[in-house]
Amino acid sequence: MRVLHFFKTSFPDTMGGVEQVINQIARGANKLGVKTDVLSLTPDRVPRTIEIDGYLAHRARLDLQIASTGFSFSAFLRFAQLAKQADVIHYHFPWPFMDVVHFATRVKKPTVVTYHSDIIRQEHLLKLYRPLKRKFLASVDRIVATSPNYLATSDVLGMFSDKVSVIPIGLDKATYPQAMPDRLQYWRERLGPKFFLFVGVIRYYKGLHILLEAAQGTGYPIVIVGAGPIEQELKSQAARLGLRNIHFLGQLPDEDKVALLTLCYGVVFPSHLRSEAFGISLLEGAMYKKPMISSEIGTGTTYINVADETGLVVPPSDPVALRQAMRYLWEHPEEAAEMGRRAEQRYWEHFTAEQMVQSYVDLYEELVRQHHDRSR
Repeated sequence: MRVLHFFKTSFPDTMGGVEQVINQIARGANKLGVKTDVLSLTPDRVPRTIEIDGYLAHRARLDLQIASTGFSFSAFLRFAQLAKQADVIHYHFPWPFMDVVHFATRVKKPTVVTYHSDIIRQEHLLKLYRPLKRKFLASVDRIVATSPNYLATSDVLGMFSDKVSVIPIGLDKATYPQAMPDRLQYWRERLGPKFFLFVGVIRYYKGLHILLEAAQGTGYPIVIVGAGPIEQELKSQAARLGLRNIHFLGQLPDEDKVALLTLCYGVVFPSHLRSEAFGISLLEGAMYKKPMISSEIGTGTTYINVADETGLVVPPSDPVALRQAMRYLWEHPEEAAEMGRRAEQRYWEHFTAEQMVQSYVDLYEELVRQHHDRSR
């Protein structure tokens, strides 16, 4: 079987959450004998096709970008060529240009779309896009939600509930590097023995401005790993508030990220908008046995972090509640460690890449069978 994934960006060009999911599915499916192609756009002059982790990553040239939506003239032909060879097309939503390509190339293969997030921010453009979005989602064979929480709270998914499956995102811990003694020592000396950790792209919906407000008057070291569009804004806010306990470390290699996940006292994940549909770095915290703090936004974050079991869940955009949650974990180390243990257990039960990949491969096989039966 051959599967074609289509999304605006992918490894190795960018390293966001959706890209991580595509990479985990592609490398895992390869081990189960499923050949995988991934088509994405890139503004860089790079080889058109490279092999990565046992699958082929193809790039079409990014010609234009409007409101986070990449457009590419050459993608139409590249997609049509790759789709012809594929048994299943696997789309990753949202990306309006993808819907256009889907209809323009008249795909006749079984189709599945992983619904990563509702569109939250671009309200005016959403009004224009809504008819195309509905037509696209109505035309695909199956839609996958990444958590039961998101399915239950998304109006869009509610309209198509008869063809929605839930497959939680999973991670393969074996693909993460070991925490090396020299990196552990380096960070321990630099940050001290006890700190909270945030890892992620620094975007508007991550709620880091709320975290900075919550940090006032606590003195708890808070480490922020990642870069992004509002990084400078946050650094100015931290300076304005006179915060000395915030460490902005920027983007770091995986070796350092793993060392910090190993050392940290707890993971704090203050995303306050539904654009945060799942929270992969929150899941990494669970994988590394850490108690978590997150906000209740009706998405996968609360599927990963179960209130009072694997960590604490606070109302969104509430710095006082966030401060109290940090204080509670800080002052109750035994309970915090127990929550971390339960978080790790929950990771192994629900969120391994192996489970995710097997569920997708089963779904691909089912769609191919149905397609075959229909075309007889």
